[in-house]
Amino acid sequence: MSNNVLERLFKLQAHGTTIKTEVVAGLTTFAAMSYILVVNPGILGLSGMPIEGLITVTALAACLGTLLMAFMTNYPIALAPGMGLNAFFAFTICLSREIPWEAALGIVFWNGVLFLILSLTGVRTKIAESIPPALKIGVQCGIGLFIAFIGLKNAGLVVDHPATFVSLGDLSDPAVMLALLGIIFTIVMVVKKVTGGILISIVVLTVIGAFVPTENGMLTATPEAIIGLPEPISNTFMAMDFWYPIDHIAETWDLIFALMFVNMFDTIGTLIGVSRRANLLDKNGRLPKIGPAMTADASASVVGAFIGTSPVTSYVESATGASAGGRTGLTAVVVALCFVLALFLTPLMKVIPLMATTPALIMVGILMMEAIRQIDFDDLGALATASVALLAMPLTFSISEGIALGFITYVGIKMGTGKFKEVSGLTYVLAGVFILRYIFDLK
Repeated sequence: MSNNVLERLFKLQAHGTTIKTEVVAGLTTFAAMSYILVVNPGILGLSGMPIEGLITVTALAACLGTLLMAFMTNYPIALAPGMGLNAFFAFTICLSREIPWEAALGIVFWNGVLFLILSLTGVRTKIAESIPPALKIGVQCGIGLFIAFIGLKNAGLVVDHPATFVSLGDLSDPAVMLALLGIIFTIVMVVKKVTGGILISIVVLTVIGAFVPTENGMLTATPEAIIGLPEPISNTFMAMDFWYPIDHIAETWDLIFALMFVNMFDTIGTLIGVSRRANLLDKNGRLPKIGPAMTADASASVVGAFIGTSPVTSYVESATGASAGGRTGLTAVVVALCFVLALFLTPLMKVIPLMATTPALIMVGILMMEAIRQIDFDDLGALATASVALLAMPLTFSISEGIALGFITYVGIKMGTGKFKEVSGLTYVLAGVFILRYIFDLK
């Protein structure tokens, strides 16, 4: 009976797969992306959000978003609060702009609504085609550098310095040295293509941390229990300031746009990459259900804002499940169930030290830097555009500033070299608006 239901829902035979294969693929994807359960709360907590319940929020957002994708598209793609997007939320919106986290959730909500409208109307395709490839690459790589820089900072490997701005941390500190070794271990695990390598490194560093002394005791505290009930989400549920982005539109428009920009291209890249691995593309290399997939992604961000997290997006780690044979939404359903079950391990996740999650940040940053090989190094204008966006993000500690400077640089180079027709109207408009924002200090 259950087999017939699953067959009708996911059309397993038509996709050349079985229940067993889909379950194994789902478990594989979850192992590869489950690190977000401990990394996301750590990042969001830096924004001022109450840490209590953030593990639950992360798991619920991942579960609901993944189920939306499963039933709207029947694709083996999982969703969760996005890396890079959570850093943008915490460091750019809350810390750099000093916007309260409740208002930041309102920005996430309106980003999701705008993304949803663009997805339903098909305008997203025109926007995607109008943005220069060099800028897309620069933004992706810049976010990777930004995330890696945050990881190095959290690990104590990079510290502030009054003369040189940054300097090497204290490697004689056992915790800092352990973080350095953890980075190497994580990279080795990923290079050797160990399933769940990032998660394994977090677990190993947490265990070792139980024997590393600090001023306040051991680096890893003793858990109160192994299994327990999930923490309530009352601190963040419906806590968003719905009207803040509208009342402060001059202050928040660029943040909403930057979130949508990053979310859109991250989603498109992930969908195409994972779908190619799962043989879901048509003969022309297009994804048949990209519209519903983008709609599911945008809807997940809206839902995430309501329960209290940064934008939810498709995860490239879904490719691991596709490589394991996942071909349908049943793979995604298995991932969603795993996120729910993982909540009962909250007591264990709460004792994972920040140091143990820093190698995960750095590894994700390194993986995002892979796009740099797509830059046309023979085109100095393209290289300069990507480089400005890439360098500006970690050096200004702001993803939105990197995007703005990238647009201005691209348009400036094209105009200066007389290649006016190579620039889309939308790109001209955005570059002009960003220039006006800087002139009148609209932030």
